[in-house]
Amino acid sequence: MSDFIQSLDPRIVRLQVREDQPFEPKEAGDQWETYEVFHQAKTGARLIHVGSLHAPSPDLALVFAKEQYGRRSTTTDMWVVRTADIFTLHRQDIDMFETAQEKLHREPQGYMEVRKYIEEFKKRQQQEGTSDGSEAGSH
Repeated sequence: MSDFIQSLDPRIVRLQVREDQPFEPKEAGDQWETYEVFHQAKTGARLIHVGSLHAPSPDLALVFAKEQYGRRSTTTDMWVVRTADIFTLHRQDIDMFETAQEKLHREPQGYMEVRKYIEEFKKRQQQEGTSDGSEAGSH
């Protein structure tokens, strides 16, 4: 019989931990960092936040993320980011995203207005081209 811990988990087997090896308990408050995981399903697609995990280092966070979020579906890329490194706005600052009235062209309904003007311009051009008696290619 082997002196190593036997497990169905291949990661444990690869570590080759001896059964008689003493383990020291973790100190109180000694916790792993939290990481956010972003997954890309295919090349060119956007990365989507798929969840969070705890890991002792960025390298292991990537390994854990692959195991947790990348093995059940097609994955072309994956990012892990320390949660502490993500900055976000406070709810009271959310008004900075409001659209000013003079910038309605950035909203979808603004594009509809522009499209309407373009269609009217095209109609006028076609009417003027056919009303003067000229035909395409008669030059």
